[in-house]
Amino acid sequence: MTQPSSLYRHGDVLIAAVAALPAGAVPRPGVVLAHGEHTGHSHRIRETGAASMYAYGKDLYLLVSAPSATLVHEEHRPIALPVGVYRVWQQREYTPSAIRTVVD
Repeated sequence: MTQPSSLYRHGDVLIAAVAALPAGAVPRPGVVLAHGEHTGHSHRIRETGAASMYAYGKDLYLLVSAPSATLVHEEHRPIALPVGVYRVWQQREYTPSAIRTVVD
């Protein structure tokens, strides 16, 4: 199992290992962690069946059930994520008018 202190940065996406999925997390279709609104590219898991996505309120989680899953995006190097549970954040930025999510 992945250590809870494991952090991964993939462009504007941050992934942190957690001990378990929250009770009541709801499965989501697909394995896209973040969509790029400007480029159409997405941060996603390459291997079919290696991982699944969950939502808990506004929080997003990734469950890697295979020995590893590859996180890919057209503008970043692939990252191999070991088996485990991860919380996923999309980077935000501050502007004087609002705090907004960063998009590719």
